[in-house]
Amino acid sequence: MTRRDNSERADSQVTAAPVRVPETVALDQTFSVDGLYALRAAVAAHATDLGLPSDRVEGLVIVATELATNSIRHGGGTGRLRLWDEDDELYCEVTDQGPGIVDPDVAGTRPVALTSDGGRGLWIVRQLCDRLYLRAAATGSTVTAVIRIEDASA
Repeated sequence: MTRRDNSERADSQVTAAPVRVPETVALDQTFSVDGLYALRAAVAAHATDLGLPSDRVEGLVIVATELATNSIRHGGGTGRLRLWDEDDELYCEVTDQGPGIVDPDVAGTRPVALTSDGGRGLWIVRQLCDRLYLRAAATGSTVTAVIRIEDASA
């Protein structure tokens, strides 16, 4: 997966409703801190099965890990990850029951200083995905990262 510069940041859309999730998904897994290794392995296996090239699988695993870690750290300690493909794109959605993203319009749009304690997760996700949808509510957050299955530069 190629790294993006600031001009190539993933398109971000703050949505009032979640992205439409199909009835059948490739992966639907709840997680907590003790299950991150299993979650990463499942994401890699299912993404490969869905046709994502290996260099992009690595980026997706980072995306899934960052989103899951944010859910654990800020969203109540647990979450749910769903993975599916549609129209040559792979969707990775993470939901949690935390207090919600404070300002989804700008969350992760700027790099965070290396001296800062955290705050880089959504910025990293934006660098590795093609589109990012954020939905925040008092009852939790839903973040959906979209990655093209075929690399446009290929």
